[in-house]
Amino acid sequence: MKNIDTLLKSANADAYILYANSNDPDMRYISGFNVSDPLLCIKCAGKRPALIVPQMEKERAAAESACDVLTRGEIGFFEYYEEFKDGFKAQAKMTADYVAENGIEGRDGSAGGEKPTVLVPENFPIVFARELENYCTLTVDRGGMGKIRSVKTADETAKIRACQAVNERALAFAVNVIKTAPADNGELRIPVGMSGEGDPLTSDVLRGLIECFFLKNGCVAEETIVSCGAETAMPHNIGHGVLCENEPIVLDIFPRDTKTGYYSDMTRTVLRGEASRELVKLYDTVAAGKKLGESMIRAGVKGCDVHNAVLKYFEDSGYHTETEGFIHSLGHGVGLAIHEQPSLSPSGGELAQGHIVTVEPGLYYKDIGGVRLEDMGLVTADGFDLFTKFEEKLIL
Repeated sequence: MKNIDTLLKSANADAYILYANSNDPDMRYISGFNVSDPLLCIKCAGKRPALIVPQMEKERAAAESACDVLTRGEIGFFEYYEEFKDGFKAQAKMTADYVAENGIEGRDGSAGGEKPTVLVPENFPIVFARELENYCTLTVDRGGMGKIRSVKTADETAKIRACQAVNERALAFAVNVIKTAPADNGELRIPVGMSGEGDPLTSDVLRGLIECFFLKNGCVAEETIVSCGAETAMPHNIGHGVLCENEPIVLDIFPRDTKTGYYSDMTRTVLRGEASRELVKLYDTVAAGKKLGESMIRAGVKGCDVHNAVLKYFEDSGYHTETEGFIHSLGHGVGLAIHEQPSLSPSGGELAQGHIVTVEPGLYYKDIGGVRLEDMGLVTADGFDLFTKFEEKLIL
């Protein structure tokens, strides 16, 4: 929590205030608690975070969170509610009084001094913010917590590696389904022995199988991309049709470990049957671009320089980018959010030791199809510690 105290000091703030559930990466990072309903978390400078919970959650939160746990009753919420008859008004006064009492010396609003200053994230509820402004000076955090979260500890790194290991098993399962699926006039069918055998193997069917695999292995995945043929020329088309022979299939999978909250991310492009000469060349160029990008990554290198080097390689190889081509960023950070700092993009800043990033070049043309390959790894002082071990093979 020392980095958060440094953030508070730089903002001249007494506390960082969150009101969110654990789907919010900052809330999960500060509280360490997994909860579906929004809770109030107050991190005063120099002190452990305080998590304010209903009575029913106190025992679990005390056992599982990284916070001092207080119930709403213990911190006076119900007395405030009797006064205001409004939940956010009561919560705002309760929060301000807690910060005034527990904030840094010399900023005690309860003693008639300067109002407490609190730092809130960009997605803080506006109704709560407006009520809180009656008692506090609000400052909006523009990426400070994201920067803190971007540098991973050894424990966080291990959790992401573990999620990636499950991801690779899921991808191996999906590739095997495609590989063993019987074909009927070029359309793939659900393999023998699987539920619905003989029915069309669609993107939706395979996506469901992949996402069920994750549920059985302690993860959850949503919007998994299983696109085929013309769909692959649209990078984030999740896919809906029947999977076919002789056409590219993009598998982009990004599960979250339900216990730890950390994500992993990986993409492979495969094909059942025979690939056109143009598609093979496209695939080989993307693979070489990924290798180039990964070779450049180390602490101190700018993300924009890595992105631009791969873009130039594609241009020099004859693959120009306008409305088609390399039409997205090279990569992004991964952690408690699937997309977080830093970025490998035209605006990407300096990489630091402890960043975990993807490298995912792609080329997309309507008359050929799309190819994307994605790995993930840790930025180190002298290189890139690659987590992804899954093979690169276009033709199954």
